[in-house]
Amino acid sequence: MSRAAPLKTELTQVLKDLRLPTMRACYAEAADQARQEDLPYEGYLLEVARRESETRRQHRIQRYLRQSKLPLEKNWQTLERARWPKKLQAQLTTLLDGSFLDRCENVLAFGNPGAGKTHVLCALGQELIHQDRQILFMPCNLLVQELLLAKRELTLPRLLKRWSKYDGLILDDIGYVQHSREEMEVLFALLAHRYERGSVLITSNLPFSQWETIFKDPMTTAAAIDRLVHHCVILEMNLPSYRLEQSKKKKKATTTTNTTPKKST
Repeated sequence: MSRAAPLKTELTQVLKDLRLPTMRACYAEAADQARQEDLPYEGYLLEVARRESETRRQHRIQRYLRQSKLPLEKNWQTLERARWPKKLQAQLTTLLDGSFLDRCENVLAFGNPGAGKTHVLCALGQELIHQDRQILFMPCNLLVQELLLAKRELTLPRLLKRWSKYDGLILDDIGYVQHSREEMEVLFALLAHRYERGSVLITSNLPFSQWETIFKDPMTTAAAIDRLVHHCVILEMNLPSYRLEQSKKKKKATTTTNTTPKKST
């Protein structure tokens, strides 16, 4: 038996004990390559360590995507970016670097129903996750109910602390929900807790002038808006409804097909 055989056996077991599966799978192939290229020991070690690190990063990103609850079909590749005005394109390009999360800045997307606000923030969220950021997506009505349940069970501080691990929290359709005073209070508690601690990304059909319908009280409304806009990027998305445009295109195509005379045979 060659001296290399027991060495490989022991090395394989050690890498298994250390829970380094990628290094265990690739070290022999990488060693052959290192000998052929006359790499120094440090170069060989760096190569197998890089492979282990990259595999772990990919697994971590997949875990973040699952935990995010993002609708994965709403991604950057499926966005109709040609519809955007130049200012909006420039803003989104800037946000893609993720530095706004480091500054705990908020992103507020306003616009008509069907303008693509949710799609834009979901696509942005996925791109940020691929940069090793943690993002959580929740429709506002479901988020408020979860907060309310935690308050009733006296676990609201624990829930807010758990959500603190997310670099960005996407609240979708904040304007659709007409909250009761108790629901408003827990939503405000979340915004206050995130203030200068973590970014909030919000979509809304309502301008700030109508937010009193959400928070019920002028003072609370002003306080909520103040916390959101202190550090924020506002995306104005007053675009025609994407869904309506697609519906019209399909209807036109169907009409054209039905009215086109068939060729005689």
